[in-house]
Formats: sequence, structure tokens, C-alpha cells
Amino acid sequence: MSGGDEWILIDFWSSMFGSRVRIALAEKGIVYERREEDFPKKSRLLLEMNPTYHKIPVLIHNGNPICESWNIVQYIDEVCCFAPFLLPCDPYERAQARFWAHFIDHKLHTASIKTMSYKTKEELGAAEKEMVEHLKLLQDELGEKAYFGGEEVGYLDVILGGFCTWFSIYQDVGSFSILDELPKLMAWAHRCIERWTFSESLPDPDRLRNLVHNFRRRKGIE
Repeated sequence: MSGGDEWILIDFWSSMFGSRVRIALAEKGIVYERREEDFPKKSRLLLEMNPTYHKIPVLIHNGNPICESWNIVQYIDEVCCFAPFLLPCDPYERAQARFWAHFIDHKLHTASIKTMSYKTKEELGAAEKEMVEHLKLLQDELGEKAYFGGEEVGYLDVILGGFCTWFSIYQDVGSFSILDELPKLMAWAHRCIERWTFSESLPDPDRLRNLVHNFRRRKGIE
């Protein structure tokens, strides 16, 4: 983005929510400074910029903080009102995209947490069933389109795109094949990852896999 705009992103490398903001910034061609949090310690900047929740990601634009990843992506698209546009122009389609974004954050993400933290085979089976059901609904919404945005990446692609690297992790932890269950959705994920805006914004799979297994060992799950 031209001019004297200053963009600073506070996030954490493995965060699917941080990833979606990085994707949106890359799609818009915005140059920004990234501030990596050192969890569990939280920086003074994070506490000042998000005093309500103390959570990442936070995007600081010209000194003004914007919180919550779905909100940040919308803000980026509205402020940078040039192509490529992420949110649909049609009000109904825009409302549908926001609906599914809410579904991803409140249904899919909850199921993913259960899949990562199960302790018994029964808990794992229930979590996997729930996750697959949610992903099948998203696959139905995708339909035969290349992207949720149609022929080009849109808002929902960015929102769900933060999960792309995590799909293989869910399979490692669990006992099911997302590819077998959801071939169209996995083909969509591969198309996304082939874009540099996604591949350079998503966490390294091996590093992410080690993070998850170390977390489960610390919790006594493995």
C-alpha cells in the first residue's frame, strides 16, 4: 500500500488466526512489520493494544489497534479498497461469507481443540466425527468452485486458509483420512497452498507437528 501507512502485526507463528491475517496482508500486497509474541509471556505491546482479551493477532494500523482475526481481515479489505477484493460486493453473498466465518471460528475450531486434546479413544472418535461433519458442510458450501470466492480467492478462503497446515496435523493425531473423507476440500487446500500468499503465511508443517506432540506430552496425553 502506498503512502506513509504503518502496519504492525502482533501474532504467533503457529496461530491459524494469525496465519489468516498474514494471508490477507499478502493478498493485498501490504508491507508490514511482524512482532512475534514469546508465549506464555505476553509483551507490553500486546497488553496495551488488546487490553480487553490480551490475545493475538492484533493489527496496528497507523497506531490504531484492530483485534480479532475475522475483523482484521474485513478491515484490511475495507481500508485497502483496491483489487483483489476479499469480501463479495453482493450484500447477500457478503452475509453468507460472514456466516461461514463465524461457523469456522465457533464450530470447526472447537472441534479441532477437542481433536488435539483427547485422552480416550471415545473422546477422539467423537471429536473426529464432529470435525468431519463440520468440514463436510464447508465442502458442500465450496461445491464445484475453485475457491470459496469463485475463480479467485475470497474472504472465506482466507478465513479457512489458516487451517490448511493443520489438516495434516489432525490426521497425525487422529485416526482418519481427511483426503478420503473430503477430497474436494483437500483439493481446495492444495490450490491455496500453491499460492505464495498462503505458503509463506502458514506455519512449517514439521515445526507445527513437533509443537503439537510436545504439547500433548506435557499434558500427559501421549
